[in-house]
Amino acid sequence: MASIHRTTMTPTKLELLADWLPKQSWYVGGDAETPELVKSGGFRLDDPEGEVGIEFMVVVDAAAQEPVAYLVPMGYRAEALEGAPGEALIGTSEHGVLGTRWIYDGVHDPVVTAQLDALLRGKATPQAQSKSDTPDPTVTVHETAPDDGQGPDDQLNDQVNVQLNVQLNVQLNRVLRPEEPTQRPSTRLVAGWTWPDGTATRGVLATVAPR
Repeated sequence: MASIHRTTMTPTKLELLADWLPKQSWYVGGDAETPELVKSGGFRLDDPEGEVGIEFMVVVDAAAQEPVAYLVPMGYRAEALEGAPGEALIGTSEHGVLGTRWIYDGVHDPVVTAQLDALLRGKATPQAQSKSDTPDPTVTVHETAPDDGQGPDDQLNDQVNVQLNVQLNVQLNRVLRPEEPTQRPSTRLVAGWTWPDGTATRGVLATVAPR
């Protein structure tokens, strides 16, 4: 299992994300607004080869009129990812123990997507975000049935399709909202985060729609 190092990163992950996030098509803040990001939740997955750090981080932008929660999966690498598109790189940072780390948006990192695939299939165990060798039982994957009493899923405009190596039709929710019923049967990845006022909530991070 991956070990969490108690050390520094320069620049920090939040500093890198504050620059990268407003450039994304799914960012909902204003053009002239600088996000004020707070790490509010998330979990990690293990790379079976022990080479790539994998983190699914939830950050909340407290600068928005209403706080907005974003999901950013990240792959941490010791060298540049060959063949990755330019927009995939969030940035580089100097890690106090591991040296230079290349940090990628996880939807473009094959190791990250492979382990997300494993998690959704029940073949990987989510790990605590800030503790070594500690599973996180609050991160759940479960099947849902349609709820005919609810309207259509209102997260569609905030979703990013992730085509995994086993051709799962995964929708990753970039903008997170409290968990809501869905009209469509699906497999859902659910986890929690905390709003700036201390309120804890849970929401759907990813959905696998049946083909």
